[in-house]
Amino acid sequence: MRKCDLKDIIGEIQDLYDSSDEIFFTKPDRRMPSRNAVIGILKDMRNIMFPGYFTDGAQSAGDATYFIGNTVLHVEEQLIEQVRLALHFRDCGKEGHDHDTIDQHAREVASAMLCKLPSVQKMLYKDIQATFVGDPAAQSKEEIIYSYPGFFAIWVYRIAHELYKLDVPLIPRIMTEYAHSRTGVDINAGAEIGEYFFIDHATGVVIGETTKIGNNVKIYQGVTLGALSTRGGQRLAGVRRHPTIEDNVTIYANACVLGGETIVGEGTVIAGSAFLTESVPPHSRVSLKNQEVNVRQVDKASFVELA
Repeated sequence: MRKCDLKDIIGEIQDLYDSSDEIFFTKPDRRMPSRNAVIGILKDMRNIMFPGYFTDGAQSAGDATYFIGNTVLHVEEQLIEQVRLALHFRDCGKEGHDHDTIDQHAREVASAMLCKLPSVQKMLYKDIQATFVGDPAAQSKEEIIYSYPGFFAIWVYRIAHELYKLDVPLIPRIMTEYAHSRTGVDINAGAEIGEYFFIDHATGVVIGETTKIGNNVKIYQGVTLGALSTRGGQRLAGVRRHPTIEDNVTIYANACVLGGETIVGEGTVIAGSAFLTESVPPHSRVSLKNQEVNVRQVDKASFVELA
Protein backbone atom coordinates (compact mmCIF):
# COMPACT_ATOMS: atom_id res chain seq x y z
CA MET A 1 0.00 0.00 0.00
CA ARG A 2 1.35 3.38 -1.01
CA LYS A 3 2.16 5.75 1.82
CA CYS A 4 2.35 9.52 1.36
CA ASP A 5 3.36 12.20 3.77
CA LEU A 6 1.55 15.52 4.01
CA LYS A 7 4.16 17.32 1.91
CA ASP A 8 3.64 14.89 -0.99
CA ILE A 9 -0.16 15.27 -0.84
CA ILE A 10 0.03 19.07 -0.81
CA GLY A 11 2.50 19.12 -3.68
CA GLU A 12 0.43 16.83 -5.93
CA ILE A 13 -2.78 18.75 -5.32
CA GLN A 14 -1.05 22.08 -6.00
CA ASP A 15 0.31 20.65 -9.27
CA LEU A 16 -3.26 19.77 -10.25
CA TYR A 17 -4.32 23.33 -9.39
CA ASP A 18 -1.65 24.72 -11.70
CA SER A 19 -2.60 22.44 -14.58
CA SER A 20 -6.38 22.90 -14.37
CA ASP A 21 -8.38 25.69 -16.02
CA GLU A 22 -11.19 25.05 -13.55
CA ILE A 23 -9.12 26.09 -10.51
CA PHE A 24 -8.97 29.86 -10.48
CA PHE A 25 -8.74 31.13 -6.91
CA THR A 26 -5.19 32.37 -7.55
CA LYS A 27 -6.49 34.57 -10.39
CA PRO A 28 -8.06 37.76 -8.89
CA ASP A 29 -10.23 38.51 -11.94
CA ARG A 30 -11.82 35.05 -11.93
CA ARG A 31 -13.92 35.22 -8.81
CA MET A 32 -17.25 33.53 -9.33
CA PRO A 33 -20.53 35.08 -8.19
CA SER A 34 -21.61 34.11 -4.69
CA ARG A 35 -24.35 31.48 -4.68
CA ASN A 36 -25.58 32.73 -1.31
CA ALA A 37 -25.71 36.32 -2.58
CA VAL A 38 -27.65 35.26 -5.69
CA ILE A 39 -30.17 33.36 -3.55
CA GLY A 40 -30.41 36.43 -1.32
CA ILE A 41 -31.28 38.55 -4.36
CA LEU A 42 -34.04 36.10 -5.28
CA LYS A 43 -35.47 36.25 -1.78
CA ASP A 44 -35.44 40.07 -1.78
CA MET A 45 -37.24 40.09 -5.14
CA ARG A 46 -39.81 37.67 -3.76
CA ASN A 47 -40.37 39.96 -0.79
CA ILE A 48 -41.00 42.87 -3.16
CA MET A 49 -43.53 40.85 -5.16
CA PHE A 50 -45.20 39.18 -2.17
CA PRO A 51 -44.66 41.49 0.82
CA GLY A 52 -45.52 40.13 4.24
CA TYR A 53 -45.53 36.48 3.16
CA PHE A 54 -41.97 35.51 3.99
CA THR A 55 -40.69 38.41 6.08
CA ASP A 56 -42.02 41.35 8.07
CA GLY A 57 -42.20 43.47 4.93
CA ALA A 58 -44.76 46.10 4.02
CA GLN A 59 -47.86 45.39 6.07
CA SER A 60 -49.94 48.34 4.92
CA ALA A 61 -50.27 50.70 1.99
CA GLY A 62 -48.77 53.44 4.13
CA ASP A 63 -45.31 51.89 4.41
CA ALA A 64 -45.27 50.18 0.99
CA THR A 65 -43.38 53.02 -0.71
CA TYR A 66 -40.53 52.95 1.79
CA PHE A 67 -40.39 49.14 1.84
CA ILE A 68 -40.31 48.80 -1.97
CA GLY A 69 -37.78 51.57 -2.42
CA ASN A 70 -35.45 50.32 0.30
CA THR A 71 -35.57 46.72 -0.93
CA VAL A 72 -35.12 47.66 -4.60
CA LEU A 73 -32.02 49.71 -3.73
CA HIS A 74 -30.57 46.77 -1.82
CA VAL A 75 -31.31 44.39 -4.72
CA GLU A 76 -29.70 46.80 -7.18
CA GLU A 77 -26.52 47.03 -5.12
CA GLN A 78 -26.23 43.25 -4.75
CA LEU A 79 -27.17 42.53 -8.36
CA ILE A 80 -24.59 44.94 -9.75
CA GLU A 81 -21.85 43.23 -7.75
CA GLN A 82 -22.87 39.67 -8.70
CA VAL A 83 -23.36 40.51 -12.40
CA ARG A 84 -19.99 42.27 -12.40
CA LEU A 85 -18.32 39.17 -10.99
CA ALA A 86 -20.09 36.94 -13.52
CA LEU A 87 -19.04 39.11 -16.46
CA HIS A 88 -15.43 39.38 -15.27
CA PHE A 89 -15.35 35.62 -14.77
CA ARG A 90 -16.60 34.93 -18.30
CA ASP A 91 -14.53 37.55 -20.09
CA CYS A 92 -11.26 37.33 -18.15
CA GLY A 93 -8.37 36.97 -20.59
CA LYS A 94 -10.44 37.81 -23.64
CA GLU A 95 -9.39 40.56 -26.00
CA GLY A 96 -10.96 43.88 -25.09
CA HIS A 97 -11.63 42.81 -21.49
CA ASP A 98 -11.95 46.11 -19.66
CA HIS A 99 -12.91 46.61 -16.02
CA ASP A 100 -14.65 49.96 -16.50
CA THR A 101 -16.70 48.72 -19.46
CA ILE A 102 -17.81 45.60 -17.59
CA ASP A 103 -18.67 47.60 -14.46
CA GLN A 104 -20.85 49.90 -16.55
CA HIS A 105 -22.47 46.92 -18.26
CA ALA A 106 -23.26 45.38 -14.88
CA ARG A 107 -25.05 48.57 -13.84
CA GLU A 108 -27.04 48.59 -17.08
CA VAL A 109 -28.04 44.95 -16.61
CA ALA A 110 -29.16 45.55 -13.02
CA SER A 111 -31.22 48.56 -14.12
CA ALA A 112 -32.83 46.60 -16.97
CA MET A 113 -33.66 43.70 -14.62
CA LEU A 114 -35.28 45.99 -12.06
CA CYS A 115 -37.34 47.64 -14.79
CA LYS A 116 -38.70 44.17 -15.62
CA LEU A 117 -39.89 43.42 -12.08
CA PRO A 118 -43.44 44.83 -12.51
CA SER A 119 -44.06 42.81 -15.69
CA VAL A 120 -42.62 39.65 -14.07
CA GLN A 121 -44.89 40.24 -11.09
CA LYS A 122 -47.93 40.49 -13.37
CA MET A 123 -46.96 37.21 -15.07
CA LEU A 124 -46.64 35.51 -11.69
CA TYR A 125 -50.11 36.68 -10.65
CA LYS A 126 -51.43 34.99 -13.80
CA ASP A 127 -49.56 31.80 -12.90
CA ILE A 128 -51.17 31.92 -9.45
CA GLN A 129 -54.57 32.28 -11.06
CA ALA A 130 -53.90 29.33 -13.38
CA THR A 131 -52.85 27.20 -10.43
CA PHE A 132 -55.88 28.15 -8.35
CA VAL A 133 -58.33 27.51 -11.18
CA GLY A 134 -56.60 24.28 -12.18
CA ASP A 135 -56.27 22.67 -8.76
CA PRO A 136 -59.45 21.88 -6.82
CA ALA A 137 -57.28 21.07 -3.78
CA ALA A 138 -56.06 24.67 -3.56
CA GLN A 139 -57.89 26.38 -0.73
CA SER A 140 -56.62 29.86 -1.53
CA LYS A 141 -54.17 31.79 -3.66
CA GLU A 142 -52.23 32.58 -0.50
CA GLU A 143 -51.66 28.85 0.00
CA ILE A 144 -50.19 28.64 -3.49
CA ILE A 145 -47.75 31.48 -2.84
CA TYR A 146 -46.71 30.05 0.52
CA SER A 147 -46.35 26.39 -0.24
CA TYR A 148 -46.67 25.17 -3.85
CA PRO A 149 -43.34 23.88 -5.21
CA GLY A 150 -44.50 24.27 -8.80
CA PHE A 151 -45.17 27.95 -8.31
CA PHE A 152 -41.84 28.36 -6.50
CA ALA A 153 -40.01 26.89 -9.51
CA ILE A 154 -41.95 29.08 -11.95
CA TRP A 155 -41.22 32.21 -9.89
CA VAL A 156 -37.48 31.52 -9.90
CA TYR A 157 -37.56 30.68 -13.61
CA ARG A 158 -39.27 33.94 -14.54
CA ILE A 159 -36.56 35.97 -12.78
CA ALA A 160 -33.74 33.86 -14.20
CA HIS A 161 -35.20 34.05 -17.71
CA GLU A 162 -34.96 37.85 -17.77
CA LEU A 163 -31.28 37.67 -16.80
CA TYR A 164 -30.74 34.95 -19.41
CA LYS A 165 -32.17 37.27 -22.07
CA LEU A 166 -29.73 39.95 -20.89
CA ASP A 167 -26.89 37.48 -21.61
CA VAL A 168 -25.79 37.26 -17.98
CA PRO A 169 -23.57 34.20 -17.43
CA LEU A 170 -23.75 31.79 -14.45
CA ILE A 171 -26.37 33.65 -12.40
CA PRO A 172 -29.49 32.37 -14.22
CA ARG A 173 -28.24 28.80 -13.83
CA ILE A 174 -27.45 29.32 -10.14
CA MET A 175 -31.03 30.52 -9.70
CA THR A 176 -32.76 27.69 -11.56
CA GLU A 177 -30.60 25.02 -9.92
CA TYR A 178 -31.53 26.50 -6.55
CA ALA A 179 -35.19 25.95 -7.47
CA HIS A 180 -34.31 22.50 -8.84
CA SER A 181 -32.74 21.49 -5.53
CA ARG A 182 -35.72 22.82 -3.58
CA THR A 183 -38.53 21.41 -5.71
CA GLY A 184 -37.26 18.71 -8.09
CA VAL A 185 -38.36 20.92 -11.01
CA ASP A 186 -35.62 21.65 -13.55
CA ILE A 187 -36.57 24.59 -15.80
CA ASN A 188 -33.71 25.95 -17.86
CA ALA A 189 -33.64 29.75 -17.81
CA GLY A 190 -33.56 29.83 -21.62
CA ALA A 191 -36.98 28.22 -22.05
CA GLU A 192 -39.76 30.51 -23.30
CA ILE A 193 -42.93 30.06 -21.25
CA GLY A 194 -46.17 31.97 -21.81
CA GLU A 195 -48.88 33.19 -19.44
CA TYR A 196 -51.01 31.14 -17.02
CA PHE A 197 -48.51 28.29 -16.63
CA PHE A 198 -49.28 25.56 -14.08
CA ILE A 199 -47.15 22.62 -12.91
CA ASP A 200 -49.27 20.27 -10.80
CA HIS A 201 -47.54 18.24 -8.06
CA ALA A 202 -44.22 19.48 -9.43
CA THR A 203 -41.71 16.70 -8.92
CA GLY A 204 -39.31 15.42 -11.56
CA VAL A 205 -40.30 17.94 -14.24
CA VAL A 206 -37.62 18.80 -16.83
CA ILE A 207 -37.96 21.69 -19.31
CA GLY A 208 -34.99 22.16 -21.64
CA GLU A 209 -33.26 25.34 -22.72
CA THR A 210 -34.84 25.79 -26.16
CA THR A 211 -38.35 24.70 -25.18
CA LYS A 212 -41.20 27.01 -26.21
CA ILE A 213 -44.43 26.86 -24.22
CA GLY A 214 -47.55 28.86 -25.07
CA ASN A 215 -50.31 30.22 -22.84
CA ASN A 216 -52.58 28.23 -20.52
CA VAL A 217 -50.41 25.12 -20.50
CA LYS A 218 -50.71 22.61 -17.65
CA ILE A 219 -48.21 19.84 -16.99
CA TYR A 220 -48.02 17.19 -14.30
CA GLN A 221 -45.23 15.55 -12.32
CA GLY A 222 -42.48 13.69 -14.13
CA VAL A 223 -43.00 15.41 -17.51
CA THR A 224 -39.90 15.86 -19.66
CA LEU A 225 -39.71 18.40 -22.46
CA GLY A 226 -36.30 17.44 -23.71
CA ALA A 227 -33.89 16.81 -26.56
CA LEU A 228 -33.79 13.65 -28.66
CA SER A 229 -30.05 13.28 -28.16
CA THR A 230 -27.26 15.35 -26.68
CA ARG A 231 -24.37 13.21 -27.92
CA GLY A 232 -23.25 16.16 -30.03
CA GLY A 233 -22.31 17.94 -26.81
CA GLN A 234 -21.17 21.54 -27.21
CA ARG A 235 -21.73 21.37 -30.98
CA LEU A 236 -25.44 21.59 -30.16
CA ALA A 237 -25.09 24.78 -28.10
CA GLY A 238 -27.56 27.34 -29.43
CA VAL A 239 -29.25 24.77 -31.70
CA ARG A 240 -33.01 24.26 -31.35
CA ARG A 241 -33.34 20.84 -29.74
CA HIS A 242 -36.43 20.97 -27.48
CA PRO A 243 -40.13 20.90 -28.40
CA THR A 244 -42.75 23.59 -28.92
CA ILE A 245 -45.92 23.31 -26.83
CA GLU A 246 -48.71 25.50 -28.15
CA ASP A 247 -51.56 27.15 -26.18
CA ASN A 248 -54.05 25.24 -24.00
CA VAL A 249 -52.11 21.96 -23.92
CA THR A 250 -52.28 19.50 -21.02
CA ILE A 251 -49.50 16.95 -20.50
CA TYR A 252 -50.12 14.25 -17.91
CA ALA A 253 -47.65 12.58 -15.56
CA ASN A 254 -44.38 11.06 -16.79
CA ALA A 255 -44.92 11.89 -20.45
CA CYS A 256 -41.85 12.68 -22.57
CA VAL A 257 -41.98 15.11 -25.49
CA LEU A 258 -38.63 15.28 -27.27
CA GLY A 259 -36.97 17.02 -30.19
CA GLY A 260 -36.53 20.50 -31.62
CA GLU A 261 -38.85 19.80 -34.55
CA THR A 262 -41.64 18.40 -32.40
CA ILE A 263 -44.67 20.69 -32.16
CA VAL A 264 -47.63 19.86 -29.94
CA GLY A 265 -50.62 21.62 -31.46
CA GLU A 266 -53.02 23.87 -29.57
CA GLY A 267 -55.58 22.22 -27.34
CA THR A 268 -53.86 18.82 -27.34
CA VAL A 269 -53.97 16.42 -24.39
CA ILE A 270 -51.05 14.02 -23.92
CA ALA A 271 -51.67 10.97 -21.76
CA GLY A 272 -49.46 9.93 -18.90
CA SER A 273 -46.26 8.01 -19.77
CA ALA A 274 -46.61 8.79 -23.50
CA PHE A 275 -43.35 9.05 -25.46
CA LEU A 276 -43.64 11.61 -28.25
CA THR A 277 -40.93 12.44 -30.81
CA GLU A 278 -43.03 13.80 -33.67
CA SER A 279 -45.46 16.66 -34.09
CA VAL A 280 -49.18 16.30 -33.51
CA PRO A 281 -51.91 18.55 -34.97
CA PRO A 282 -54.06 20.86 -32.84
CA HIS A 283 -56.78 19.36 -30.63
CA SER A 284 -55.25 15.88 -30.65
CA ARG A 285 -55.49 13.20 -27.98
CA VAL A 286 -52.19 11.37 -27.61
CA SER A 287 -52.22 8.07 -25.70
CA LEU A 288 -50.39 4.77 -25.46
CA LYS A 289 -51.76 1.91 -27.56
CA ASN A 290 -52.67 -1.56 -26.34
CA GLN A 291 -52.11 -0.88 -22.69
CA GLU A 292 -53.56 -3.56 -20.47
CA VAL A 293 -54.21 -3.60 -16.75
CA ASN A 294 -54.11 -7.11 -15.34
CA VAL A 295 -55.76 -7.74 -11.97
CA ARG A 296 -55.11 -11.14 -10.41
CA GLN A 297 -56.68 -12.11 -7.13
CA VAL A 298 -54.38 -14.08 -4.86
CA ASP A 299 -55.46 -16.55 -2.20
CA LYS A 300 -54.92 -15.07 1.27
CA ALA A 301 -53.04 -18.19 2.30
CA SER A 302 -50.31 -17.44 -0.22
CA PHE A 303 -49.46 -14.08 1.29
CA VAL A 304 -46.32 -13.91 3.35
CA GLU A 305 -46.53 -11.30 6.07
CA LEU A 306 -43.40 -9.20 6.18
CA ALA A 307 -41.99 -8.16 9.53
